[in-house]
Amino acid sequence: MATSFIGIIPARYASTRFPGKPLADLGGMTVIERVYRRASAALPEVAVATDDRRIFDTVEAFGGKAVMTSPDHRSGTDRCREAYDNLGSAADVVINIQGDEPFIDPSQLRQLAGCFDDESVEIATLARPFPPSKPFAELENPNTPKVALSPNMDALLFSRSVIPFLRGVDKAEWPSRHQFYTHIGLYAYRAGALREITRLPQSPLELAESLEQLRWLENGYRVRVAVSECPTIGIDTPADLEAARRFLAETEGAS
Repeated sequence: MATSFIGIIPARYASTRFPGKPLADLGGMTVIERVYRRASAALPEVAVATDDRRIFDTVEAFGGKAVMTSPDHRSGTDRCREAYDNLGSAADVVINIQGDEPFIDPSQLRQLAGCFDDESVEIATLARPFPPSKPFAELENPNTPKVALSPNMDALLFSRSVIPFLRGVDKAEWPSRHQFYTHIGLYAYRAGALREITRLPQSPLELAESLEQLRWLENGYRVRVAVSECPTIGIDTPADLEAARRFLAETEGAS
């Protein structure tokens, strides 16, 4: 039988750096509607999981599906698990789509779904090759997590530090001397694995780096990684929203 998928978009209103960002206007459409429409182009079923009635009502108003969840979740993964249960979904795989990524490419979601053609894969995510022409300072940014990969494309480690460390090489040369990968915060989980990992206590590496995926690795789960070169723009601050508006104007002007 074919593997079935549901896309769930966790969307909180009370963001510390940008309250209400899912409802911010981006080219005449809210951020959350843009994410929803992009996801719906790749997946047969999509829902927004929120803790705020304003977001719920907005999604319902544009014809989308929304589900209310607890305001107490520590992560989008936890919110996805509750939403999956509240929806009564029977999908085999849950794809966790960031609610602040309005330019997510449908091809990225198809790549993520394709990881589950391998029946042994329980969790999957995406990474992007770091261009060798870009400066080391951009690679070193701790807000951009990095991932080291095994030959069969499983994650060996995620870190806010640059991994691996190139011994004996001037840091300015690192991007041109090794293919580094930055992590794209999209996840997919088989339903059983999603329930298991949301029951796990926070782990030492997770607490040290504030990266929830380290909890899974520390507990013996494998995370398959697909590589995408599609550009994305996440919106964490009002300044990011302005950058997204400029990107949208440039993209629409070129089309």
